[in-house]
Amino acid sequence: MAYIGKRPEDTFRGLASKASFTGDGSTTTFDLSENALNGGTNDIQVFVNNVRQEPGSSKSYTLGADDSNRIRRITFNVAPAASDDIYVISPGRSSNEFNTVSDNAITTAKIQDGAITAAKIADGTVVAADIADGSITGAKVNSTFDISAKTVTLPASVSGLGTGITNAQLAGSIANAKLANSSITINGTSIALGASGDISAGTSWQAVKTNSDSPVTAVAGEGYFLDTTSGVITINLPSSASLGDEVSIVDYAGTADTNNITVGRNSHKIQGDASDLTVSTERAAFTLVYVDATQGWLLKDK
Repeated sequence: MAYIGKRPEDTFRGLASKASFTGDGSTTTFDLSENALNGGTNDIQVFVNNVRQEPGSSKSYTLGADDSNRIRRITFNVAPAASDDIYVISPGRSSNEFNTVSDNAITTAKIQDGAITAAKIADGTVVAADIADGSITGAKVNSTFDISAKTVTLPASVSGLGTGITNAQLAGSIANAKLANSSITINGTSIALGASGDISAGTSWQAVKTNSDSPVTAVAGEGYFLDTTSGVITINLPSSASLGDEVSIVDYAGTADTNNITVGRNSHKIQGDASDLTVSTERAAFTLVYVDATQGWLLKDK
């Protein structure tokens, strides 16, 4: 073919790399800085004091995986002597090795329909995704999936639930929720699917209690303002308690130092002690949370 001007010259780019080491008389393993070809020990050249070594488990050295399972480790059958000059020539990377993509290098991607049939997405790696209908047929998302400011519409029929969920939407946030075969439990309150009910979230504070209400029987999840202006008050903890049950108490009028508040343990320990708790501090305010039979009710805050 004729050319106008100078004929283009062929350009070649070398891929070979060299790694150098120094023997110490005891070290037998040396790791390359780049991956070697995964075709066997014959794909690299190893020299000790400018003498090429013969590969093989019964010869001079072998090539294998390092601690990160990369083909980079040279293992000598006998440790090179101290001050031995060692160098390795590698012809380059394998043509079928996957390319490495830097973090956040891809900001917008389109996956062909049906191209992924089973996928695992690490925590936090998908922060905003638009997935076409049916494009992922089997996916696993680790730990949590952020759907804030999004609407999730469930199908009319869910495996294991039959037609128990129809036209459902989640708005805001739900904490401590568990979906059973026929009911949903939120913060300890179970609501049958298709039914309605009140869900308790946080502390349910009660009207002020006085000496005339003593003894007060506490209920888990409730808070009590106790007014001891006219006399002492006893409040008994629940007789039946489960892990995480809480009861909050506040000295309403700041008179607990004059007329004490007695917290009856009701067969459970308080702070690991099998005795009632006496509150004699003005304006005391605290929450007791039940843990187990060994420690009973513990002070969550003071």
